[in-house]
Amino acid sequence: MTVAYIGLGSNMGDKKAYIQSALKKLDHYTGIHLLRVASLYESAPWGYLEQDWFVNTVAEVETTLSPEKILQVLFDIERSLNRTRDIHWGPRTVDLDLLLYGSQTICFPHLQVPHPRMHERAFVLVPLAELCPNMILTQGTVMELAEKTLAEQAIRKIES
Repeated sequence: MTVAYIGLGSNMGDKKAYIQSALKKLDHYTGIHLLRVASLYESAPWGYLEQDWFVNTVAEVETTLSPEKILQVLFDIERSLNRTRDIHWGPRTVDLDLLLYGSQTICFPHLQVPHPRMHERAFVLVPLAELCPNMILTQGTVMELAEKTLAEQAIRKIES
């Protein structure tokens, strides 16, 4: 079994419901067991700014699946919840990202783990810090990086 971390976000429709549906689907998938989920946070959009704020969280899972198979599962869940990819970093019903897969570094054209921009994003780091504040990433501990991004990015807890 490998412990992996998955980032979840939504900024369309019933955002909390989309996150909860994605978590339920994730936990019911063979080979994936949901261990813990951080609080829900509301955060300003990233990249493409002409859109609504996001609801975000991070899930800790235990899995027997390969990183490539998890990525396929995440895409399948997104499609099942009507995710479309019209605008890069644009509005979406749900977004699922494989952030970490054990201690592995993976570098494929379609999959990079650790997620290449997670150290810059409060909407990933703050919920991840709830689950594993002392985890060490290349750039520092999750908590240190979360505190650094909080000075630059708007995010607030909306539900524990």
